[in-house]
Amino acid sequence: MKLLSLLAVAFLSITSPCFADPIAAAPKNVTVSEAEKLIKSDPKIVVLDVRTPDEFKAGHIAGAKNIDFNGDDFEKQIAALDKGKTYVVHCAAGGRSAQACKIIEQVKLPSVYHMNEGFKAWEKSGKPVEK
Repeated sequence: MKLLSLLAVAFLSITSPCFADPIAAAPKNVTVSEAEKLIKSDPKIVVLDVRTPDEFKAGHIAGAKNIDFNGDDFEKQIAALDKGKTYVVHCAAGGRSAQACKIIEQVKLPSVYHMNEGFKAWEKSGKPVEK
């Protein structure tokens, strides 16, 4: 009987979602307009700008956090992000941020949006820019 109970517990621990590793959904691609709506809808959303510090200084979305995709400690900084927050990730045109999203998926951030048109499209559409 004890063996049957142990087998039942082992089975439940493997199959029950309560014991499973959380699997983060892949970052969802959003347009500039959709990203702006997300940012305005929740002040707790973190805009994650993966451009270089010089690009960031030249202009960025208000309140954005800059983590340089080309920086030596990019993966370490991504891994240290708060998994309880929602992120909108972007770069200049979408290439670096798409690569960054692959790394973000590996660290299992559960709520990530990819502004795949990039900051250039944000500026071009007349959205506010902070310098």
